[in-house]
Amino acid sequence: MNGLTCFVRRCLPPSQAALCWRAASTSTDVSGLKARLSQIIPETQKDVKAFRKEHGATKIGDVTVEMAYGGMRGIKGMVCETSVLDADEGIRFRGYSIPECQKLLPRAPGMETEGEPLPEGLFWLLLTGEVPTVDQVRALSKEWASRASVPPHVVSLITNLPTTLHPMSQLACAVAALQSESRFAQAYGEGAHKSTYWEHCYEDAMNLIAKLPTVASLIYKVIYKDGDVMPIDSNLDWSANFANMLGFRDEKFHELMRLYLTIHSDHEGGNVSAHACHLVGSALSDPYLSFSASMCGLAGPLHGLANQEVLVWLTEMQSKLGGDPTQADVAQYVKDTLASGRVVPGYGHAVLRKTDPRYTCQREFAQKHLPDDALFKLVSNVYDVVPPILTDLGKVKNPWPNVDAHSGCLLQHYGMKEMQYYTVLFGVSRALGVLSSLVWDRALGLPIERPKSMSTDGLKKIVNAKNN
Repeated sequence: MNGLTCFVRRCLPPSQAALCWRAASTSTDVSGLKARLSQIIPETQKDVKAFRKEHGATKIGDVTVEMAYGGMRGIKGMVCETSVLDADEGIRFRGYSIPECQKLLPRAPGMETEGEPLPEGLFWLLLTGEVPTVDQVRALSKEWASRASVPPHVVSLITNLPTTLHPMSQLACAVAALQSESRFAQAYGEGAHKSTYWEHCYEDAMNLIAKLPTVASLIYKVIYKDGDVMPIDSNLDWSANFANMLGFRDEKFHELMRLYLTIHSDHEGGNVSAHACHLVGSALSDPYLSFSASMCGLAGPLHGLANQEVLVWLTEMQSKLGGDPTQADVAQYVKDTLASGRVVPGYGHAVLRKTDPRYTCQREFAQKHLPDDALFKLVSNVYDVVPPILTDLGKVKNPWPNVDAHSGCLLQHYGMKEMQYYTVLFGVSRALGVLSSLVWDRALGLPIERPKSMSTDGLKKIVNAKNN
């Protein structure tokens, strides 16, 4: 019996110790994904090099003073290969819309005709730009299961954090603690050539994504339940394993997780969580540190915590108006919310100018699986009355719902009542997008990010403005 085994058996309960039993995370390319990337990356590197050489000095936009003060919105200043967000069309993952992904990406065994897409398939698509086969996705599920072990010190960390610490803070801590496993940090310390950086980044991304369901479910079980987490089942897909480890055995909840983890994965490169991961990674911080920073950004109330705020607002409305309010009742409640100086949570988006397709597919899921749910009916009423009210204000650019306006009621329906935990689910999903982007950052050799900042006096000099 080795020292690690002795430590685990001595210090951790059996159910938590089981999370550490597997062999060290393997780098075996069971799925063939790394091999395929090895073919694609040189071609893309050559294409980008030629493009930059020919058009590197070409202007792609102008920057206004308002953009400098206004969160850099509208500035074209980043490259993100994995997804593009169109104001009128919504997100496209490598050129594919959400309905197209639902149609084309492989589904779980037994759900081939009517199930939701597997996140494994989306990850393959984000990395390669190609729709994977069923066999490739099944192999990726097994590869992630083989990489899912969590070091004992991370399990011990989570079990010893105060349960009053927000789940997102715990997730950021746990991911940072996983940095002990970084292949990238080890390779960089040993003098790896920069042409191989993407390979080590890829290994970290695969290992981290594989471990996240274990880490996230342990956080959930320690804070809200008895701390017991069942081990990974290598015969199940990533989402089903995550749902089971959380304690949810309902196959419909598994389907919800497959949809949820797919649609929350990526939203081009400028949102806070994606940009934070890219920014920190540009300093050649390893993927664990970069993703931990990403999760700190996602935890903000203007980003990932928004779904929690939506549900609080909905439950307050439900409590005040009763179980079956009329649209007139809902409309008055919305107007009262606005009159009090508050916004309607879940409505509007920094880029989108239409109903978020991620909202639409969740609505369709609810219509199919829980059409009589009281909270879903309230969400539907809100959907009917809010856009006209916001439009009449005359100053709202986007009166339509975003992804956060719907996800909470689905989770509530299946028994996940712990609202503070919802952003952790978002974070597990977001790993697929930001980490696939990080692999491409290293493959393309993108430099450290260092935009120029200006003082107000400096801006005034540029535009010849007078001081008041």
